[in-house]
Amino acid sequence: MSPERKPSIPDVGELGLQSDCGSCFGLCCVALPFAASADFAIDKDAGRPCPSLRTDFRCGIHSELRPRGFSGCTVFDCFGAGQKVSQVTFGGQDWRQAPGTARQMFDVFPVMRQLHELLWYLAEALSRPAARPVHADLRAALEETERLTRAGAEELTGLDVPAHRGEVNALLLRTSELVRVGIPGRKKERRGADLVGARLKGANLRGANLRGAYLIAADLKGADLRTADLIGADLRAADLSGADLTGALFLTQSQLNAAKGDAATELPQTLTRPAHW
Repeated sequence: MSPERKPSIPDVGELGLQSDCGSCFGLCCVALPFAASADFAIDKDAGRPCPSLRTDFRCGIHSELRPRGFSGCTVFDCFGAGQKVSQVTFGGQDWRQAPGTARQMFDVFPVMRQLHELLWYLAEALSRPAARPVHADLRAALEETERLTRAGAEELTGLDVPAHRGEVNALLLRTSELVRVGIPGRKKERRGADLVGARLKGANLRGANLRGAYLIAADLKGADLRTADLIGADLRAADLSGADLTGALFLTQSQLNAAKGDAATELPQTLTRPAHW
């Protein structure tokens, strides 16, 4: 069976959805909290710089994050929100030079990250020919979301993010339905399913609805996940070795980074094979 044509996400560069850490003030290393766990070696409160953050906003242990117990850092993706907040919202003035802006900058960052994630999904949805019936609405939602990313700090911190996500999600759900209805055969509906550790080796999940499914440590070796909807699916430690993710809907780099795979795993062309696979 020949693989499907892999879609391309339009305007990713123009929208600034790829992380540029060199243009960011280390916001993910300061603004976000984390707790000592399998993903992080220490506890850190929101707004407190990670001890490994250097004065130039680079990570002092970047090449050793996994062996030092910071695998959570290696899977995080801000979708370009860090440089947007640093260079656009705050005009290139960093929180060390202007400590009075720090609290607001750290509050804006997670909001911007969610907006940029939505832009990623909307851009992908617009690349799907099958979703043409809702392209006009998707384009309008993308333009409004892009407008919000360029708003001032006060508007961003006051934004009702759940309400905006809800409006966008309705369009993404419709996109998923339009794309998957064209896939032959019966599609599995496993939205939000608890599939932790599930044995799904070689499973036919083509066109399946796996939105928000818990696939932690699931055995998906050799599984057919072509055009499956994976938005929000938890793939931590899931084994994707030899799996076919060609055309998977709303799959992100951070999901892949959290999973396991190998050279035989088939990926959408918009994503990169993680270095640790």
